[in-house]
Amino acid sequence: MSTPVIDANVQPHFRYNSEIRRYLPPAHKLRAIPDVEQQWYQAPGGDYRQELYGEHYPGSDPETVGRHLADAGVDVAVLNPLTRGNIADYLLNSRICAAVNDWLLERWLDADTSGRFRGTIRVNPEDVKGAVAEIDRLAGHPKMVQVGVPLQSREPYGKPMFEPIWEAAAAHGLPVAVHINGGNGVDHAPTFAGHAHTYPGYAAFMPLNGFVHLATLIIEGMFGRHRGLRFVFADGGYDILTPLMWRLDTFWMSMRDQTPWVDRYPSAYLRDHVRFCSSALDGPTDTALTERWLDYTDKSELLMYGSCYPHWSTSTPAAVTAGLNDVQREKVLWRNAAELYAITADLEGSRL
Repeated sequence: MSTPVIDANVQPHFRYNSEIRRYLPPAHKLRAIPDVEQQWYQAPGGDYRQELYGEHYPGSDPETVGRHLADAGVDVAVLNPLTRGNIADYLLNSRICAAVNDWLLERWLDADTSGRFRGTIRVNPEDVKGAVAEIDRLAGHPKMVQVGVPLQSREPYGKPMFEPIWEAAAAHGLPVAVHINGGNGVDHAPTFAGHAHTYPGYAAFMPLNGFVHLATLIIEGMFGRHRGLRFVFADGGYDILTPLMWRLDTFWMSMRDQTPWVDRYPSAYLRDHVRFCSSALDGPTDTALTERWLDYTDKSELLMYGSCYPHWSTSTPAAVTAGLNDVQREKVLWRNAAELYAITADLEGSRL
């Protein structure tokens, strides 16, 4: 039988900008909200695949998205909708996150009869109490499988102020997905090195945000204190994981007295706590090197297929797994995601 496919990174979109207002409470319906397409860094040729423009805005129609995913061989898709960036009014931003969640439930998850879609609870890390309350409100929904936060942040996610959010996610058995969500409202710099001047600079430096978050989650002891805490870095960056983890391991060995709560090599935390989604921009360009490259730092245990649909960089399962052996291919296409999101049973009778 052919291999099942779980797509761990699909971004659904509103049909039109004002659609979100239907899901906002009365006190916020007339507030100024940034345009969903207001981006600092436009990709050459546009953010979305050109053939998706037509009857519907790209990624906005569940039936069309489901058909495109099915045509690509996807059995289950985890939807991770974008919000409207980090807005100065943190309470408004929290209401926007809640509206996005209610929209996702009504239009995509509860209305889905195919069983294909799973969802993400979007929360605002700038509002810790509000984020915890939103997780508690929706964690019991059977189709919500993770919590979503922006890649940009005022502080790295290993810092103590965020711990109640991660504790709540872990208590409910939900991974935390980190995804770029910027360019709207009052936003943080897209990289910890500040603002790139061009799209290539932005795209090249942006994954470093993920490593800064990951390093502090380990060094600050977040994974040690919360055994069930798992993070998904949904924008890729796994190609830079090996050299950076080697560096982190080296410094840990020479300065263990400063982090006595880190009781193993930093790299040893990865398998139990960290996953990455694939990206068209990651990895070697020569597929003859892919199999060996993926075994460094046990990346075949950490990587999940993510199409990034409907963006210009959408990747097919075949493109992501080119050059992998059969065991690696199976892990990347479905086993790693099925274990993380506990959706193996949903694939039984499909193509297993």
